[in-house]
Amino acid sequence: MVAGKVRVAAIGECMIELRQLSESALELAFGGDTFNTSAYLARIADGKLSVDYVTAVGDDPYSDAMRAAFAREGVGTSGVAVLPGRLPGLYAIRVDQRGERSFFYWRRESAARAMLDGEAGARLAASLAGYGWIYFSGITLSILAPDARERLFAALATARAGGARVAFDTNYRPRGWPDGDEARATMTRALGHCDLALPTFPDEQALFSDASPHATAARMAAAGVREVVVKNGAEPVLLADADGMREVPCPPVARVVDTTAAGDAFNAGFLAARIRGLGPEAAARAGSRLAGAVIGHRGAVIPAEAMPPLLELWR
Repeated sequence: MVAGKVRVAAIGECMIELRQLSESALELAFGGDTFNTSAYLARIADGKLSVDYVTAVGDDPYSDAMRAAFAREGVGTSGVAVLPGRLPGLYAIRVDQRGERSFFYWRRESAARAMLDGEAGARLAASLAGYGWIYFSGITLSILAPDARERLFAALATARAGGARVAFDTNYRPRGWPDGDEARATMTRALGHCDLALPTFPDEQALFSDASPHATAARMAAAGVREVVVKNGAEPVLLADADGMREVPCPPVARVVDTTAAGDAFNAGFLAARIRGLGPEAAARAGSRLAGAVIGHRGAVIPAEAMPPLLELWR
């Protein structure tokens, strides 16, 4: 706790985002799953939490602009390592008429892949012990080399021993992994280091062949996760904890423009609600309301003026 606020660290990679406006026009922004969540968390913090982003960037103009974007969103940059000579990753988005998106990546040598390397990486890992909540994803794991993953897992274990809670969104993207076996093994290990899991059912079905959201929740609970929240598009959110399993319907969405960052926004709403002391059902409703607002606009991080009122999220 700092000045009455819960400190939250979000770990991952923010990239240059190129939105396809037409066949010959692109719009530049910044996005990435854990960054999207950190931005929405900061926007709805309401004095209850502070958010830092833990990553690495380069010393180029795009990296400078990226860090400035973090600051504009109210996301702290003390956990951002600057690696001379490295560059941020880049991705392009195309959205079809139904609002479904396709991603195209250029990120093999991105600075974020080296965030936990060397002395700077050791300092970043050690800093995690100072947070009340730590949030990361399967994409975070996919960009790290095996030894860096071990450093992260060790840091999570230390932080939890000191009282921190850890939230994990599996967010499986096949292109980020050498093969399914490595992804399954790594994700399963990560579940053993988290208190709250926020998976999306189609991802779990693709990677683990889960037959249903209930099967996903049961598998994660068996791995030791105390609270599991399974997202499944417009279908009800499935909650699983010591009180058993139950579904929370998602409110209807009038118009779907772009589903980019829907899950990231849900995670922000859910986490913020739980940190405020709301129960899992109310937190699921808050997450769904925020996700519903986000998918009504283009881009991963929507304009601040398009955000729903805070009282609407917590009702």
